[in-house]
Amino acid sequence: GIIVTMTMVIITAVAIVRERERGTLEQLIVTPLRPYELMLGKIIPYIALGYIQITVALLVGALFFQVPIRGSLLELYLLTLFFITASLGLGLMISNIAKNQMQAFQMSFFVMLPSILLSGFMFPREAMPRIIYYISDIIPLTYYLDIIRGIVLKGIGFQYLLGQVAALLVFSLLFLGISTLKFKKKIA
Repeated sequence: GIIVTMTMVIITAVAIVRERERGTLEQLIVTPLRPYELMLGKIIPYIALGYIQITVALLVGALFFQVPIRGSLLELYLLTLFFITASLGLGLMISNIAKNQMQAFQMSFFVMLPSILLSGFMFPREAMPRIIYYISDIIPLTYYLDIIRGIVLKGIGFQYLLGQVAALLVFSLLFLGISTLKFKKKIA
């Protein structure tokens, strides 16, 4: 989850800003593509990259560390899509705000640090002060860690993860929606 967050947010944000700086994004803007089609074209290769990363992480865990995968891989891959799109949407949103690559990188890093520290990856959320616990609810990685732990380690199914899936779906729609609307404003 951490690796996917890092690559999806940072690489997406920096790549889009780089394209804007080099002028290639303006060349795409003058094509008859709609803003959402352009956004989809930008994120589809990163979705494939995210799935490759998840696959490698699962293989390393299973082969080298003997971590058994107790749940359904199909469910895991399906639910991973929501996390990848939420992370990509966040990267696109950062790229719409940032003025240059360095600013995009710094903003992405600003997102990464709380994700690592507050999502439950390093410290259990239950041990955090209440206010920090509630702040961690606005971090997509928090929900994905519950999903991956539930499916891989516990073997639970989709019906037990509806809350996490709904949260990731909201993040995906919110971040991608804001990114598309902000992109429309830049075109105009």
